[in-house]
Amino acid sequence: MIRHVVMWKLKDKAEGASKQKNAEKMKLILEGLKINIDEIKNVEVGININDEDDSDEAWDVVLISDFETELDYTMYTRNTHHKKAIKFINAVIEERRFVDYKVDV
Repeated sequence: MIRHVVMWKLKDKAEGASKQKNAEKMKLILEGLKINIDEIKNVEVGININDEDDSDEAWDVVLISDFETELDYTMYTRNTHHKKAIKFINAVIEERRFVDYKVDV
């Protein structure tokens, strides 16, 4: 199984909305991908609830998604629903970090 983990720092304001509203919209969009992309085995999206820490170490949104094979992950990245999600995400983020790794099941 392949696990894809992504973390984003969002702009304070983008696309006419606050960071919090854009985080909520990202969560809905990313969770909705499972409905439209068969290759996604599991998806979890979290919004940072620690609003007291404005440090450089804190990230705003995290995605954890699983795929049966590397081919499934590749198909996901090429899917039009994924590309549409990325278009919005790129408009509201400042930074992105990710890791993809194999999970023994």
